[in-house]
Amino acid sequence: MLIELRVPAIGESITEVEIGDWLKREGDAVEKDQPIAILESDKATVELPAPASGVLGRILKAKGATAAVGETIGHITPSNEPGAKPSRTDGAKSERPGDETELESLSTALASAPSRIMPSAERLLGQTGTSAAGVTATGPGGRVLKEDVIRHQEKTPALPPAETSTPDLRASAPRPQNRPEEIVRMSRLRRTIAERLVKAQQEAALLTTFNEIDMSAVVGLRKEHGEGFRERYGAKLGFMSFFVKAVIDGLKLTPSLNAEVRGNDIVFRNYFDIGVAIGGGKGLVVPVLRNAEVMSFADVEKAIADLSVRARENRLKIEELDGGTFTITNGGVYGSLLSTPIVNPPQSGVLGMHAIQERPIAENGAVVIRPMMYIALTYDHRIVDGREAVTFLKRIKDVIENPARMLIEA
Repeated sequence: MLIELRVPAIGESITEVEIGDWLKREGDAVEKDQPIAILESDKATVELPAPASGVLGRILKAKGATAAVGETIGHITPSNEPGAKPSRTDGAKSERPGDETELESLSTALASAPSRIMPSAERLLGQTGTSAAGVTATGPGGRVLKEDVIRHQEKTPALPPAETSTPDLRASAPRPQNRPEEIVRMSRLRRTIAERLVKAQQEAALLTTFNEIDMSAVVGLRKEHGEGFRERYGAKLGFMSFFVKAVIDGLKLTPSLNAEVRGNDIVFRNYFDIGVAIGGGKGLVVPVLRNAEVMSFADVEKAIADLSVRARENRLKIEELDGGTFTITNGGVYGSLLSTPIVNPPQSGVLGMHAIQERPIAENGAVVIRPMMYIALTYDHRIVDGREAVTFLKRIKDVIENPARMLIEA
């Protein structure tokens, strides 16, 4: 009996997914719990494991197709069922006399049958004005692949340009030839990020204000206590834990930055779910530190380290990306000196951290060199006034330059 591969429920608000890729092809042997497909939702990318060992049968939804939660996207023939023997083994050669003749006959039949054109190949055909006729299909089941179209175009001589009665007298350099391009479909996650960022620009009144911080105190604390911190907690003492704590301190002072617009109402949150932007395998994701106000420095550092690893491996859970009352993003890890971050709606603010750079500053009438960092706050001016935004950034600056304030004024 065939086993149906159904799209699992991967989040309360997720109703459909996009097939990111198939990790196995039709006829391949699969083991139970082995990942066989990548599913992309609006918020995360997850792997679809095989529910049983056997052979992957017909694939009903190709890469790039959309499928609803609960919909069947393929079949598996269990190992104990007739016909469960893999139809293809990579690198294996025929062992039966006459097999090669049968394969040649099959190839001839596939070539004469209508070919199924894969989406990437279809796009390339349309862009280049090439007809599918004459393209040799090499994909499984007689599918026309993008590579097949490229090979066909390389073998087909280019037609000379049509003559015109009016000569083009404009002087121009000849168009360079053989300049390959690669067209890659945006992942569902990337499209969602783009839509949300554009929506934020269109619906919110966004403004950005800046300040700079002398990082000497935090740099000194990390040098003095970093090794002992790692030995005790098994985590690196980074800058992010200082900023998470400073942000919470600033949000308590300016509650509108921890609020959101909901219709004609302003919803003030009395809890602090801090989103931390992390570069993942499929793009930027923002997992959330729930109730960060009760987390210790070690809790924050260990949580961020774990989230970073799982983000790179596309193993974040949907619930870890939901919500968030305020976001911190650190472009400094990529070398950014200054930027204007975009608010993650429906939040009202985002703090941008940047690279630490030694710069000359005036201190007590003298010029000294200090490790300085620019910080930026983008905020929704509909509910956050400029005075509150500046007050928040000034509080961040004061707390980071004198970390003891977080303990004394807690």
